[in-house]
Amino acid sequence: MNAEQSSTPAVEPEAPRVTPRRRGAQGALWLVPALLLGGVLAWHVVDSRRDIDSLRADVNRRFADLDSPAHKEMLAGLGERIAALEARQEASRDQEAALQALFQDVASGREAADLLEIERDVTLAAQQLQLAGDVPVALLALRAADAQLARLDKASLLPLRKALAADIARLDGLPRVDLAGTSLRLEEVLRGVDKFPFAAHARPHEEAPVAAADETPPALPWWRLALADAWQEVRNLIRIQRFDRDEAPLLAPEQGFFLRENLKLRLLSARLALFARDEASFRNELKEVQAWLGRYFAGDDRAVAAAQAQLKELAAADIVLELPDLRASQQALAALREAGEKQ
Repeated sequence: MNAEQSSTPAVEPEAPRVTPRRRGAQGALWLVPALLLGGVLAWHVVDSRRDIDSLRADVNRRFADLDSPAHKEMLAGLGERIAALEARQEASRDQEAALQALFQDVASGREAADLLEIERDVTLAAQQLQLAGDVPVALLALRAADAQLARLDKASLLPLRKALAADIARLDGLPRVDLAGTSLRLEEVLRGVDKFPFAAHARPHEEAPVAAADETPPALPWWRLALADAWQEVRNLIRIQRFDRDEAPLLAPEQGFFLRENLKLRLLSARLALFARDEASFRNELKEVQAWLGRYFAGDDRAVAAAQAQLKELAAADIVLELPDLRASQQALAALREAGEKQ
């Protein structure tokens, strides 16, 4: 059985038939895209060459235009305009620098003017203290200078403001002297000089006879009464006066006029000494006026007595105070001035 199986030939399976393609058709299919691509490339090359030729012609034309006289003239005009603009720019730069320098000069000049005003106020305050002793006016001047410094508001001015604040505080702490009130009181005394009666012209007080309480005047006849009246008139023609003190100097009418005028001059001198803060002259003049009033005028007169009391009170008042100087403020101003000059 095995022999039969081995002797029987094996049947092989039939392979599929492959029909070979034609090479001519396959080459035709690849040729169409190649031709299209070649045509596109050729068109692109031709178009690019045409553009390059056109650009080259345009460049040549422009170069030819550059060499033309009109273009050269235009370029020359542009160069001139550029040069003019550069000149104007340079001039504007010079003007800007000049304006900047001018602004700085104006700013420094304004600051210098402000410092001059402040220095003027401080100098005025010092003069009022030294010459007239007028503390209120000096305070006004110092406060004006401090207000000017506050308006400037600069750190470099702080030392000066500090010195001014110290001087203002010292002046505020001083007691006040009423110069105006004292002057008005002297003026009231001066106005009453023309009304003061002289001591030599005063009439003595007549003492009336004192009658007893139970005594009744006797009835007199008419002729006795007429004779008594006539005698009284005769007695009035002659007056005998007795003084219990030194006799007052007799003054002629013209001497009385000059005495009153000299008394007014004394009061005016005292008033001038008051405003000049000359305490010695002020008190000396008032003492002389008091002595003249006591010697030549009636001391029992109310107006004279009131004037004497007024003058005594005024002579005892202090019109001179120990005033501080403004050395600190003046030194601070001098330091600021030196710093400005160095700059």
